[in-house]
Amino acid sequence: MTQPISAVSKIHELDPVWSRIRQEAEDLSKADQSLGGFAFANVLNHETFEGAVSYRIAQRLDHHDMPADLLMRAFSEAVKEDPAIGDAMRADIVAIEDRDPACHRFIEPLLYFKGFQAVQTYRMAHQLMKMGRKDFAFYLQSRASLVFSLDIHPGAKVGRGLMIDHAHAIVIGETAVIGDNVSLLHSVTLGGTGKIDGDRHPKVGCGVLIGAGASVLGNITIGDCSRVAAGSVVLHDVPPNRTVAGVPAKIIGYAGCSEPSISMNHLFPEIGTEVGDDAAD
Repeated sequence: MTQPISAVSKIHELDPVWSRIRQEAEDLSKADQSLGGFAFANVLNHETFEGAVSYRIAQRLDHHDMPADLLMRAFSEAVKEDPAIGDAMRADIVAIEDRDPACHRFIEPLLYFKGFQAVQTYRMAHQLMKMGRKDFAFYLQSRASLVFSLDIHPGAKVGRGLMIDHAHAIVIGETAVIGDNVSLLHSVTLGGTGKIDGDRHPKVGCGVLIGAGASVLGNITIGDCSRVAAGSVVLHDVPPNRTVAGVPAKIIGYAGCSEPSISMNHLFPEIGTEVGDDAAD
């Protein structure tokens, strides 16, 4: 049954992210009438942000092996079991709009950005695995890898506010842990170092920025608010608030700001200064 206008308005007041996306969908429809049906199906036809995200992902992953309606049903069960998934989704979309200069509206990651869509697929798969639906989770991982060109194991633990820029060729292993407010660029690998089973993947702290093409390998820790330069290969722990670069990576300076993942600054003018004995570690 359709909710009264007053009830819908009240919900929007309590959910500013969803309210803004709906307004952007209406603006999109008015600006280009040929996209009216697209905006309606993916945004305006849904009562909640979680419903819109689930629908969009299900349409992207739709396949004769697993039709969109079955995916939608599974996603609904996952969100019902853990409503915090919706909070993480909102944090992710806000992070992208804030940190990606190519993103100017909240609706853009929802409709177009494969990084956002892949991360939300992971969030559903992770919850389904926790619910004992292991093979369904693995199916989602496999299908998402094919559609979005990045591979996030459903066993990994990922915090809120994750921004994956361009989102191509990213690999996040089974026992990897990513804190809140992390930014990853394309071709980043959080991987293991061989056939060793068990806890074998990196633990990335909060506020970390990892540049394009960087590989962080093994059960090591990247401290809070650190930076990993593009193309680096990190094999050892990184202290908090440091910048590392090279193959193998070495400490070359402090991070240069309190939260590198938010500033998205990949330059390091502080090289060779204020490092002290850490540079020789």
